Amino acid sequence: MATDKNRATAEAILPLIGGAANVTSVAHCMTRLRLGLRDRSLVQDEALKALPAVLGVVEDDTYQIVLGPGAVARVTPEFESLIAGDTEAATPAATTAAPSAEPGAAAPGAADVPGGAAPSADQLAAQGAQMRAARKAKNATPFKLFLRRVANIFVPLIPALIGCGIISGLNGLLTNLHWLPSVVPALAALASGFMSLIAVFVGYNTAKEFGGTAVLGGAVAAITVFPGVTNVDAFGQKLAPGQGGVLGALGAALLAVAVEKWCRRWVPEALDVLLTPTLTVLVAGLVTLYGLMYAAGEVATGIGDFATWLLANGGAAAGFVLGGLFLPLVMLGLHQALIPIHTTLIQQQGYTVLLPILAMAGAGQVGAAMAVYLRLPRNASIRRTIRSALPAGFLGVGEPLIYGVSLPLGRPFITACVGGAFGGGVVGLFNQLGDAVGSTAIGPSGWALFPLLRGNHGLGVMISVYAAGLVVGYLVGFVATYYFGFTKSMLRDLNADQEAASAEPEAQPATGPAAATPETALRSG
Repeated sequence: MATDKNRATAEAILPLIGGAANVTSVAHCMTRLRLGLRDRSLVQDEALKALPAVLGVVEDDTYQIVLGPGAVARVTPEFESLIAGDTEAATPAATTAAPSAEPGAAAPGAADVPGGAAPSADQLAAQGAQMRAARKAKNATPFKLFLRRVANIFVPLIPALIGCGIISGLNGLLTNLHWLPSVVPALAALASGFMSLIAVFVGYNTAKEFGGTAVLGGAVAAITVFPGVTNVDAFGQKLAPGQGGVLGALGAALLAVAVEKWCRRWVPEALDVLLTPTLTVLVAGLVTLYGLMYAAGEVATGIGDFATWLLANGGAAAGFVLGGLFLPLVMLGLHQALIPIHTTLIQQQGYTVLLPILAMAGAGQVGAAMAVYLRLPRNASIRRTIRSALPAGFLGVGEPLIYGVSLPLGRPFITACVGGAFGGGVVGLFNQLGDAVGSTAIGPSGWALFPLLRGNHGLGVMISVYAAGLVVGYLVGFVATYYFGFTKSMLRDLNADQEAASAEPEAQPATGPAAATPETALRSG
């Protein structure tokens, strides 16, 4: 039955993205089906968003359909089988209907509606798509594109991190309760096996992402976790297996790609199969052993020490800033720089103390959305969007609320950040008081993070601290949005009679505060 449902979702999506012939790549992350497309104009955005299983769409380097955790992992194989087994269906017959908006066309905003009529959720979503496109163009800098590629290295590892993280938490619970002592060593092996070899997977994905031979990247990165490195003396010290962590593996694989590409240019074709892999492993491996591992180890240690010091001495302030700025960091594409830092902390300490704080941004977003729902009693379209997106928001999937509601409206996006700041401040304060709360994996947030919580005290303390942060984030996001998220003119326009919109033949763009607010919000973000 579940398989039929997932198959039906895949079959519903395929014609709306232009058919199989329009798809160049298929992948998925925690919540999104990521598609490479030949012709973006063939996608029927509004029809996609109307599908019951679709929580929203996001445009980035790929076209991303938000299906939610769990669902996306089941729909993707069904979608891939449709692509592989039905190439004749790739003819985009279903796209004879024009897409909802031409690429690059101006999208209607919160105030670009017929004389005083309330904008619909579709119009807000169109404006959100326009903002995403503008933000994507601004994010296409070499540094941010590099960060995106770094994210592509770690995203495929998230399912294993989550699975091993939950097993680690279960093992810790059994250990503390002195239950099933014979099972504890087995669970420890299950939880630690992947983490002990994560450097190999990072090296493999790095070489693959940056145009090298994946297995050579993995081979060079594997040197960093080989037990025999204890016999190597670098800078007057004996190396330790795993020294440098994922940063060392990342650097080693990048070096391997550079050496391999050099060899491909200069080594004769007749000798390429012998010399290129040998020189790649030899040169990159020696540089890794006699320099890179030591340097990466110092950087990784510095990251761990700084995170510990920051939260121990200024946890409340640090949490306030991190929780409040995380949504703007996402908009700027800079959040991807945190992925290697999270993974480094997990390797060093067993958990990352930053993720529970950053997750408070989603709590502020949920609180803001609930306030928008109450403040717009006559805008059935926006309220319907919020009702459908809130369950996913509680589980940490915030894109439908961000791009479909708060960001196009402007002020609610800012007040959502305020809620995230206060929630982050609460979690940071408890860290400062000695109750360190962290996550054993990256990816989930919201309520989905509860099974991954870990820290320096019992599970009950960790759950209480994190729950307190969520509650504060919800409440402050709600209150700030309810009282400061709208101007009087915004409330008047957004609560106008929606039936007037369909009766008016032409839309006249408004010039009031509601029209300026979203752009102001983006500039301030």
